[in-house]
Amino acid sequence: MASNPVIIRRVALAAPILLLLYGVLRFADGLDGHRGPGVLWNAGHAAFFAAMALFGVLAAGVRGLLPQRNHLATGATALTLAGVLCFLWVITGDLSATLKDAAPIPAPLETAGPMLFPLGLLTLFGLLVAARRLPVWTPLLFGAGIVAITVDLDLLPFAALTILAALAPLRRDTHPRPLRPRPAMLLH
Repeated sequence: MASNPVIIRRVALAAPILLLLYGVLRFADGLDGHRGPGVLWNAGHAAFFAAMALFGVLAAGVRGLLPQRNHLATGATALTLAGVLCFLWVITGDLSATLKDAAPIPAPLETAGPMLFPLGLLTLFGLLVAARRLPVWTPLLFGAGIVAITVDLDLLPFAALTILAALAPLRRDTHPRPLRPRPAMLLH
């Protein structure tokens, strides 16, 4: 059985941990009653930026686990990367008012663009489930983490831990064993 590439194993750990760090720093930044530019804000957003960049690397790596001619996987990877780029643009604007003024983010892109990231990654995970390379709970847990973030940003630490658990199979040195096909039910 083929081994998960080292880059996938490392990124599947580092990206959610950086997302967790962002959630913790965001929480700490709000303890004084407001969130805004400052050391915790900047450190948290830097962690978020790095996490999103690594999720892009993860998408590209996961794409390599699927057949070359799978157009759905290629499209899902493109969606993921487009969503990651939108997130990076938004995060950069949060970190630099100068850049935000120089290259404003169109409202629809700021709102809808980042949602391409989970849509694409969930599709890739679904394809890996169909190929029996991931358990079905991976996309379910990942989706639950994304929903938690969407519901309330204060749930970021919980969501990051959920995503960390979801990506556990990708951190294994070998792919999970293919699931045994279910025996066909006999109709007698």
